[in-house]
Amino acid sequence: MAKKTFEQSLKQLEKIVAELESGDIPIESAMKKFEEGVELSKCCSQILDETEKKVTLLMKNNDNKIIETPFSDDELDSSAGDL
Repeated sequence: MAKKTFEQSLKQLEKIVAELESGDIPIESAMKKFEEGVELSKCCSQILDETEKKVTLLMKNNDNKIIETPFSDDELDSSAGDL
């Protein structure tokens, strides 16, 4: 089975949350849905962690060498206004 994308996992997780919040399912089914939701949440977190590691800025230092700098939340916030 192919690995789900972040969007697929998130959409399925949102569906499970809605089902659980409705309170219209038996406790056994709710527990299974909860366990599935926890796994989907872990999957989403893992994808986000991997993506965060990939998102970097390349900068040159004083020696004209390229160094890798993590992409910060501040830079993300300031660039969001440019969209």
